[in-house]
Amino acid sequence: MNTAKKSTPSPEAQRQLELLRQAVRNALERKRRLGQYAVIWQDGKPVSVGKDAPRQDSGP
Repeated sequence: MNTAKKSTPSPEAQRQLELLRQAVRNALERKRRLGQYAVIWQDGKPVSVGKDAPRQDSGP
């Protein structure tokens, strides 16, 4: 089985990735305007961001 890994995504894959990024930007902007918090990945773990975000406890 020959599975060569491409170094760059195809133009269609690049287009799809950009559309996904745009959708995420739009969703985060909408949450910001509505005053809602969002959960994002930061330093390998989920983090709540926004004015009304639940407090992040350091845990036990």
